[in-house]
Amino acid sequence: MKKIVLPTDFSENAWNAISYALQFFKNEKCTLYILHVYTPAFYRIDYLIGGPDFTAIPDSGVDDSVARLEKILKDIKRHHPNPNHRFKTVSAFNTLTDEIMELCQSEGVDLIVMGTQGASGVKEIFLGTNSVQVIRKAKIPVLLVPAYYDFEKIGSILFPSDYLTHYKKDELQFIIDLSLMHKATLIVMHVLEAKSLTPVQQKNKEYLQADLAAVKPQFKEMEGHNMPNAVQEYIDLYQLDLLVMMNRSHTFLEKLLVKQNVDAIGLYTKVPFLVLRDTAKMG
Repeated sequence: MKKIVLPTDFSENAWNAISYALQFFKNEKCTLYILHVYTPAFYRIDYLIGGPDFTAIPDSGVDDSVARLEKILKDIKRHHPNPNHRFKTVSAFNTLTDEIMELCQSEGVDLIVMGTQGASGVKEIFLGTNSVQVIRKAKIPVLLVPAYYDFEKIGSILFPSDYLTHYKKDELQFIIDLSLMHKATLIVMHVLEAKSLTPVQQKNKEYLQADLAAVKPQFKEMEGHNMPNAVQEYIDLYQLDLLVMMNRSHTFLEKLLVKQNVDAIGLYTKVPFLVLRDTAKMG
């Protein structure tokens, strides 16, 4: 049984991400944690010693959070009834990132699913601050759902790789599981920046072919492109359903997380993308 955290700020985009997750894992037995974190309108000394449980003074922030979480559960039962899914609501006084990390550790969570924009809905921002912080700190996969993206059957998954990393099998297992779960075609795409692969790249490609053999992936080479443009063109051309990226140091993804790149908005808000923690070493 998978354990999945679904953060919400009660925005339309957060509900959209929850709906996407429920359909994405429709046929899987899951425990889903609907999480909301709140900050009181003003800080009181009692919060410094443990929060509202340590005070007799009522806290409207707690009541409002719990009530709205209950409404989400009712909406889920109305729109996405599913005997495979069980739910737990979590209302916490904390920062979102810290609460997610604590919950993941205490409950052994497998995946975080969240929208790319929060209640502010600022479309000029490629990823909201919370999304960026969660990607940076999470030790488990993070699935990001673009605003207003409706779930569609996962028929194809794109996994760009520079072949500079010898991935560990357990790091790839999540991709394998998703491909098998949805009976999707996995496409490993490499942007060829030189005339041919280096010996190290060739060896890592062979390792990747062996580790992903269970899903019979397709390997594609793209020439005459840079990384972001190649991925964008491939997604546009073949109408892919999910983008998977490894969050490794010095990669294109990491550069985007350090400095927002407005030119990349078109790519990364078109399809959901899964960010995996890469602990492998280059070479």
